[in-house]
Amino acid sequence: MSKIIWHITMSVDGFIAGPDDSMDWAFRASEPSALADEIREGTGAILGGRRWYDAAASKYDGVAGIYGGGWSGPVFVLTHRPEDIPEDPTVTFLSEGLRDAVGTARDAAAGKNVEIFGANTAQQCLDAGPLDEIAVHLAPVLLGDGVRLYGAPAMARQIDLERTDASESGQVTDLRFRVRK
Repeated sequence: MSKIIWHITMSVDGFIAGPDDSMDWAFRASEPSALADEIREGTGAILGGRRWYDAAASKYDGVAGIYGGGWSGPVFVLTHRPEDIPEDPTVTFLSEGLRDAVGTARDAAAGKNVEIFGANTAQQCLDAGPLDEIAVHLAPVLLGDGVRLYGAPAMARQIDLERTDASESGQVTDLRFRVRK
């Protein structure tokens, strides 16, 4: 059965993007990873948030930059600003709500997994229940500030996870968790 997977790189101090949405640190730490390859190959569609899209489009070649150019497939962006949708033929923008967006991405994935991009969209998936797994590449860097992996201090609820895999890719530690429902 297909899964909804949040796949991210995180600093040791818990940030998935640095100040000003910088991701250069993650690209520098990146090494070939069996976990990343498995997730990419098992993904049939990507669902990202608008903030992720805006940062990727302005700094990292947008959809063409996903997996270093190694991604080919449908990309959906959930937005609360349907009046401000950019012209981008590589993306389908959705504004009908999270559950419908997840359903649309799941249908497009044709039996493969849906991968979630963006902290806010992932948190919405955690809160609403459809997120099945979190795959984290833990990079050996302390950022000090940026976009947190999950929640704001004293605002997010506890989510219980079960580690299902731990491995190394050079200096990066690859972790995979099942979300306990």
